Amino acid sequence: MARLVVNDQPVEFRLSPDVPLLWALREAANLTGTKYGCGTGECGACMVIVDGQAMPSCTLALGEAEGRSVTTIEGLSAIRNHPVQQAFLAEQAFQCGFCTPGLVIAATALLTGNANPTEADITAAITNICRCGVEPRLVRTIQRAGRLMRGEDGAMPDSTSPSPTPRV
Repeated sequence: MARLVVNDQPVEFRLSPDVPLLWALREAANLTGTKYGCGTGECGACMVIVDGQAMPSCTLALGEAEGRSVTTIEGLSAIRNHPVQQAFLAEQAFQCGFCTPGLVIAATALLTGNANPTEADITAAITNICRCGVEPRLVRTIQRAGRLMRGEDGAMPDSTSPSPTPRV
């Protein structure tokens, strides 16, 4: 039995301490925004914030999470208006969306510690894999989210202005 705080709520999991945190979150807590990708912690699809640090939940045993605070994508904002979520939408930094929760979580952890990261900071901190290729937009997206967090930028583009023309 493991007790921890998930998305600011105390939770008690009656599962083996060897169960990966990912499966406890998805199967026992029904927090399915955290995705299973590689199972080795390399891709970042399962990223959660544990005590302020982005961590892959597929390699963290539930017993290791005992007494810790965990934030999943569902815990950022009930209405999806967290600055990082707003920046991802404004910059169209997603395609299929499978890796997006892990990217948003990793970016949030970075910006919580450094709200004005350089391109090098972002490249070093965001090691998630996106098979669709959104990486070129990530630096701009994360820097925009940092400006939002610092109160220096509007959230979304004006809804009356036309959307950018996609380039094929």
